[in-house]
Amino acid sequence: MDELKDIQYIAFELSNEKYALKISDVYEIIRMQQISQTHNSKFFLEGVINLRGKVIPVVNLHKRFNLTEEMVTKETRIIVVKSREEMIGIIVDKVEQVIKLNDIQPTPNVVSGIDGEYFEGIGITKNGVISLLKMDTVLYD
Repeated sequence: MDELKDIQYIAFELSNEKYALKISDVYEIIRMQQISQTHNSKFFLEGVINLRGKVIPVVNLHKRFNLTEEMVTKETRIIVVKSREEMIGIIVDKVEQVIKLNDIQPTPNVVSGIDGEYFEGIGITKNGVISLLKMDTVLYD
């Protein structure tokens, strides 16, 4: 887990749980906007958005992780990530802050009811634990 230390992460909230992803995976963070529906897609693909002329697929992590969906609020954001040379948006309830973690533990088999394969590790902070997402697995498996 030492290779994950001293990396900056974007911390966010999803169904009152704390998650983070590597800041190097983040392209930009935008406010929630109208999402155009798509057909014949994966159950967790909410649709697509137009981001300055680029069509970006948007993933609903509540559906992906089988979590209770929250209402869209003024704090709801779309984090646009770059994964496998593709831009993809993920809907989160709230973006919190940029953090650096010094204590990262191996991922248990299940984290908050979600399969452990979706996580790189568990960060320990003074405010509790934060699950570190493995974006390629979340988006493509």
